[in-house]
Amino acid sequence: MGNKKAGSSEERLSVFLSLVLRHQPEAAGITLDEHGWADVEALIQGISGTGRPMDMELLEDMVRTDEKGRYSFNEDRTLIRANQGHSIPVDVELTETTPPQVLYHGTASRFEQAILEQGLKPMSRLYVHLSGDAKTALTVGRRHGNPVVFEVDSGRMSRDGEHFYISQNGVWLTKRVKPEYLKRNI
Repeated sequence: MGNKKAGSSEERLSVFLSLVLRHQPEAAGITLDEHGWADVEALIQGISGTGRPMDMELLEDMVRTDEKGRYSFNEDRTLIRANQGHSIPVDVELTETTPPQVLYHGTASRFEQAILEQGLKPMSRLYVHLSGDAKTALTVGRRHGNPVVFEVDSGRMSRDGEHFYISQNGVWLTKRVKPEYLKRNI
């Protein structure tokens, strides 16, 4: 799955899995528990019921080869969830963590002025997503158009009482970044 071709059936299935586990579990006729976990058998049946091919082997392959590490199984592989990026209220059991002094956020340059004026907001998600390095943030920004990278003074934010979390796949999360903590990096 790591080398999906744009528009391929594998890519479409990956996009659908992300939709179901982050935003619309009802699209596959399933429910998520309060921590975002879905029953694997119900998920496989639900996705198959939409006319998309799905079995345990394919699901395990999708999780294992996902370049962004978006998904996790529980220990006995009976439950699965997205690690972050939800637009529906779930508690993915994040532990508050002291961030490095600087984190980064990549986005499209068309959003630059609004971000400088209003800061970073989670928009449709539960958290603002931040990267540990400028290169990763630049890659994220390219997905949205002509990229711009902001440097986040996360050390000062933390000292000022703002909370940070790190997801299972290494994405830094916070509720909001006010403009005074931002500086254009790239």
